[in-house]
Amino acid sequence: MGKREGWGGGPPQTPRSGGPFASRNAPGSEGSGEARLPSLLFSSCPLRRHGLFSRGQDCSPSHQDQAMTSAPEPETAEIGDVTPMMGQYLSLKAQNPDGLLFYRMGDFYEMFFDDAVAASRTLDIALTKRGKHQGADIPMCGVPVHSHESYLARLIRAGHKVVICEQIEDPAEARRQRGAKAVVARAVVRTVTPGTLTEDTLLDARRPNYLAALVRQRETLGLAWVDVSTGALGAQALDVATLGPALARLAPGELILPDTLSADPAFAEALVSVKPVVSPLPASRFDSENARKRLHEVFAVGALDAFGDFGRAEIAALGAVIDYVTLTQAGRLPRLSPPRRLDESAVMAIDPATRRNLELFETLTGGRKGSLLATLDRTVTGPGARLLAERLAAPLTDPEVLNQRLDGVALFVGATEARTELRGLLTGCPDIARALSRLSLGRGGPRDLAAVRDGLARVPALRLGIGALGGGLHALPSDVSSALAALGQHDALVDLLGRALADDLPVLARDGGFIHPGFHAGLDEARALRDESRRLIAALQARYVEETGINTLKIKHNNVLGYFIEVPAGRADRLMGARGAEGQTNPFMHRQTLASQVRFTTVDLADLEDRIRGAAERALALEQDLFAELRDAVLAEAEGIAAAADGLAQLDVLLALAELAETERYCRPVLDRSLAFSLVNARHPVVEAALKASGEGAFVGNACDLGPGQRLWLLTGPNMAGKSTFLRQNALIVLMAQMGSFVPADQAHLGVVDRLFSRVGAADDLARGRSTFMVEMVETAAILHQATERSLVILDEIGRGTATYDGLSIAWATVESLHDTTRCRALFATHYHELTVLAKRLDQLSCHTLRVREWKGEVVFLHEVGPGAADRSYGIHVARLAGLPDAVLARAEEVLATLERGDTTPSPARLVEDLPLFAAARPRSVPASAPPPPVPPSPVEDALRSLSPDDLSPREALDTLYRLRALLR
Repeated sequence: MGKREGWGGGPPQTPRSGGPFASRNAPGSEGSGEARLPSLLFSSCPLRRHGLFSRGQDCSPSHQDQAMTSAPEPETAEIGDVTPMMGQYLSLKAQNPDGLLFYRMGDFYEMFFDDAVAASRTLDIALTKRGKHQGADIPMCGVPVHSHESYLARLIRAGHKVVICEQIEDPAEARRQRGAKAVVARAVVRTVTPGTLTEDTLLDARRPNYLAALVRQRETLGLAWVDVSTGALGAQALDVATLGPALARLAPGELILPDTLSADPAFAEALVSVKPVVSPLPASRFDSENARKRLHEVFAVGALDAFGDFGRAEIAALGAVIDYVTLTQAGRLPRLSPPRRLDESAVMAIDPATRRNLELFETLTGGRKGSLLATLDRTVTGPGARLLAERLAAPLTDPEVLNQRLDGVALFVGATEARTELRGLLTGCPDIARALSRLSLGRGGPRDLAAVRDGLARVPALRLGIGALGGGLHALPSDVSSALAALGQHDALVDLLGRALADDLPVLARDGGFIHPGFHAGLDEARALRDESRRLIAALQARYVEETGINTLKIKHNNVLGYFIEVPAGRADRLMGARGAEGQTNPFMHRQTLASQVRFTTVDLADLEDRIRGAAERALALEQDLFAELRDAVLAEAEGIAAAADGLAQLDVLLALAELAETERYCRPVLDRSLAFSLVNARHPVVEAALKASGEGAFVGNACDLGPGQRLWLLTGPNMAGKSTFLRQNALIVLMAQMGSFVPADQAHLGVVDRLFSRVGAADDLARGRSTFMVEMVETAAILHQATERSLVILDEIGRGTATYDGLSIAWATVESLHDTTRCRALFATHYHELTVLAKRLDQLSCHTLRVREWKGEVVFLHEVGPGAADRSYGIHVARLAGLPDAVLARAEEVLATLERGDTTPSPARLVEDLPLFAAARPRSVPASAPPPPVPPSPVEDALRSLSPDDLSPREALDTLYRLRALLR
């Protein structure tokens, strides 16, 4: 790493001992963290003017591209009474106050002051010190450059932004030009934020990572998003009511928005689910006219009409997203797809609570295993997995488009052999889209070139295999043919990369060794000189021995003379008078005479020495040039490569869904614009898969018909019978159908659903002071306000979190609202059996129950849904299964018997007569909480108490049993 540059106001101190970068903080570690970054850092901060990270003053648009700048020249880098090195650091930190500055010093990224304190705590690495500033020790910690990504990932997950500052000149060159104490020039090359990640080590290969921007223009909201790792770009217009579902669909890694918007109470509820990833910026960064100009410049168009009918709010959001990416990438942009406008009505609206309740992407405990996505995902590539997740997150509402997707899946269902072969071709296919993005940002390496090569190389075999299905390419479903068309033809590029790249590739181009031997003659020669210098020297020595006849002639090397020819002093005369070929001048030139040896050189040896000396540098430089040429060749076909990546992902999803449908016996749903909802022998996909994996038996399927005449089902039944499973499975089947998948049923006919609502399970929100019942009421209110005739609503145990009569009243009124006002298709599960009397008045209400049987004192849950209503909940039986003490269970049965004999509830018939006002229920005689009257002992108990079993003979014991039996009569 060489000599350290000067730092601080005192002599450098030893920063490490025993590798503290990998060790935990030890007691008594240097640096208490009390030293603060000097206030002068913020006195003229460019980023406070530009507003990249701070909430400072607004900036003018003309300055937007100057946020990422290099430090001042080292000679003028001093700020106050500090060394040039300190001045450079403080200047860079002042430009990037809200991110942890990774300051490159040789083989380490160092952090100082408060950055070091924060990083050491997050990373659990040693905090030390280096030099002094204003009389106080400077806290310091650092991470090795070669392994910094693992530390970077932990910092990003902890919510930090990290500013990467690199050395932009060679230290030796700096010393040569500006003296031994010169400070190496450095510049910020990138700001790493949660929404702008591109490295595979920092990303989930099977989930997209969106940076989103939210803008308000008058009464309209605009939401835009970009996946920097792939270049996908989109936008939509929405309102406050639809903002929550839209953000839940995207689940952005980072959301930027004007600081005025983030402070608006009207958006507090919609933003609560993404609050940890919100980055407020000055409102000036969201100007729509500047955004329009930026979009015109980036996409080289004079108008955006060709991309869609974008409103001002959407344009402002798109411009803000691109602006933020440009700033964080120090002026560079990845390859971006043309912006895609999403119509609000094109996708099913699913609010955050519904996604959470249905466990679409992760379970309520936070794991992926057991979620719907984990159950459905049979994809074999990262891009395919991301596309599947995207389709599940945003189910469509257009039956024509959905039926095209289903046609594509149907092509591969039943074609087991061909499907297996095609999935084998896709297995392990590299992530072309992310490799292309890194190459376009200048962060790609040889392995990214190989990813493009290997992915595109599979296209011909895929095209051939698919063409053999369904009567040839001309007869393929539109979804499949469009995917094949997107694959394109890339034979020339694949051939070029195949010839150019070596078999074993380094991660970074600067490491060299990635060009295949034989691809470039000049590189081969440089490598030969670098790698075979001994052989070349030996060959020249052998030639000279042969020409001179001096067997003791040697070619040697030292640091003073370099390469030279050495012979014994007694044989030197022969070289002094030697002649070259055809009488030419003596080729051997005297260099040095020692006591016993004489040294010479030749023109050939000098030339060879020059070539050897620069061979390594020339070889590496040539490889860098060749890498740049190959990268440019790839970027020249960037649009076609990106389309091919999309096509490969589409095929992966279609093949995966076909594999799922065939192996799990799913059926193709009938989708149209009616209000039909008919399922035959439907199953819960996740529960069925779990039962199959554990070998515990088959899932019991059930029918469900929410069509005209019975669009509202009131579902009653005992605990543990499967009400919640039944509710969820119908909602999940709708989601699967509208993402373009076959569904777990024997038959399915569904009119597309525009909004899906689920209130199943209990949860609280203590952070906002909400009890379980309050959360339940908030979610129920959202459903009753937002559901439409085309919506599907599933509700479970509404009102159970409060007093009996309050809860029954709320549940009663909610059922009426769903039936009379919302008029949606709905499943309403409840333990309030009194609600079943509503079927007499509500013509669309149909009562159903989960069936059970009692056998020899035990309750058997059949998990079958049928018409009718339950009269018992079997709660004490469930309590026994849970392991409650026998004494508690016995007492519970006594109390239950007493309550059932009493008249402590209002008559359901009277409730109907009194609607809409409920009559107050009064205790008749004994309050429900009073203890039951004592029960006198039975004759059998008295007889048993008088017995002494130890004193009975066998015959007496038998006679006693007969006597006790007679008493029972």
